[in-house]
Amino acid sequence: MAERAGEKTVRSNRTDDPVAAIELLKVTRSFGSRKVLHEIDLAILRGELFGLLGPSGSGKTTLVKLIAGLDAPSGGSVLLLGERMPNRRVLGRVGYMAQSDALYSELTGKQNLEFFASLYGLSGARRTERIASVMKLVDLTEHLNKPVSAYSGGMKRRLSLAVSLLHEPELLLLDEPTVGIDPVLRQSIWTELLSLRDKGITIVLTTHVMDEADRCDRIGLIREGRLTAVDSPEGLKRASGASTIEEAFIVLGGGTRA
Repeated sequence: MAERAGEKTVRSNRTDDPVAAIELLKVTRSFGSRKVLHEIDLAILRGELFGLLGPSGSGKTTLVKLIAGLDAPSGGSVLLLGERMPNRRVLGRVGYMAQSDALYSELTGKQNLEFFASLYGLSGARRTERIASVMKLVDLTEHLNKPVSAYSGGMKRRLSLAVSLLHEPELLLLDEPTVGIDPVLRQSIWTELLSLRDKGITIVLTTHVMDEADRCDRIGLIREGRLTAVDSPEGLKRASGASTIEEAFIVLGGGTRA
């Protein structure tokens, strides 16, 4: 597992580590003649909190979808928890939060959670306990019985995060999980993410918030479908001669602010 803040271990992006939760080997993705990802090599270790930073259109979301098994690579291979993706058998071990909320607006928050709980095989007292727990985490308990159509954009993001955490997955894939969430609740969510990381859960997230990137064990900088750098936040700052992640992001291949 990655060492924590102030003592982070610098790791390479090699793909031969036996404790990798995610392994990408020469992964490419093309849409027609347009190549979106170019031979991505990356290993993300079990219990690691890994961030992806890049400008809009850099390939972050496409890469996360490949890891989640929602899309197949045009070339190369994706292994998730030791299984080649896409693979339905792995889905029950993964929590996925998409950039766009996949919720049923005509149902209440509780009904949405009950539906997804049934997909994950949760029932009875365990289902009730998990719904209460995740709704408390995202501060939506008092809105449990409100139709999702009446939720604000930020509330929908929070409910989507609750859905991804519902079945206590081994691996979390979060695409911009805190967009539209107020700073106080964002801090609360990050406290929980760090706690989950400390329990050995692997977390991969995309973010445009630089202070969030600074909390990751490692960061992958991606631009025009290529990984330009992979290291701990402190390692990226040293390599770029920068004092902040934002400056390092620009120097090491970001080009523009994410």
